[in-house]
Amino acid sequence: MSLTKRDLVTRISTETGVVQQQVLDIVQKTLDYIRESVAKGQKVELRNFGVFEVKIRKARVGRNPNSPETDVPIPQRAVVKFKPGKEMRDEVIKLTPEQVAAANPPDAPESI
Repeated sequence: MSLTKRDLVTRISTETGVVQQQVLDIVQKTLDYIRESVAKGQKVELRNFGVFEVKIRKARVGRNPNSPETDVPIPQRAVVKFKPGKEMRDEVIKLTPEQVAAANPPDAPESI
């Protein structure tokens, strides 16, 4: 099971008493600002959560599994990297494989 934006809005609204539409507007605006900054190549640092930054992946040679004798040049490109903050790392490292599997059942639908 995953936490969706809708779940986040509902929980914040319930805990704070703020109308869901206002919470949705704030959450969406926050995500928009993060996306815009990262799209400009800027680093976004959210203390006690993590850091989003753009890294350049080097050009390399790949291979098509259906015809491994053919080399496919892959150009360098920008990718988004996320580095979790210390608190998140410390909490995640405590998870067991069983807890992760229980939280993500294989037959559960993927959400975006």
